[in-house]
Amino acid sequence: MPNTNAPFGLQQRAGLGTTPSYEQTQEAVASTTAPIFSGDPVFRLADSTIAGATTGPGPGTAIMAGVFQGCSYLSVANKRKVWSNYWPAADVQAGTLSQCWITNDPNARFTVQAGNSTTVGFVQADVGLNCQFGYGVGNTANGISGAFIDMTVARATTATLPFRVISLIVDPPGAPGTLPGAYNWAVVAFNNVEPKSLTAQA
Repeated sequence: MPNTNAPFGLQQRAGLGTTPSYEQTQEAVASTTAPIFSGDPVFRLADSTIAGATTGPGPGTAIMAGVFQGCSYLSVANKRKVWSNYWPAADVQAGTLSQCWITNDPNARFTVQAGNSTTVGFVQADVGLNCQFGYGVGNTANGISGAFIDMTVARATTATLPFRVISLIVDPPGAPGTLPGAYNWAVVAFNNVEPKSLTAQA
């Protein structure tokens, strides 16, 4: 069965820029911030640094800063700068800020999996509606996010929901995520992200 419960976060498929970096924005992440994985939605804290699950607000409680793509930090163990596709929240000098990159282009499009339900997946009627995400569990071996669209939260016209369903993934037929039902895939766009919002964050 092509649809398996294996969320992979928000993986960018289109935007204003070009692959592989598209139009990523440089931000700062604090040494006290919990792990952030590539493809995790992230938020801006009061000090203007970026955070995801645990350190940041929960899904739906604030305007998103964007989607995390990677970072660089001075490794205490290696005594040099390390480039990583996820923020490990370890091996970083306490009290320091490190660089990270996020996607916040209002025109960005992402592939994402339906999750948090063994029976409900995306359907055509969801296209054009807004939706909520869940963080899931990131993979420390490859740095990939475990985020998904939470199918226990109704797809709706609610303006504060973070993403909008643009289309279902149906091609090529029989590929992972293309079958109807639980754990299928869709293309989503930002609905509630800083560059689209008139309300300043931080």
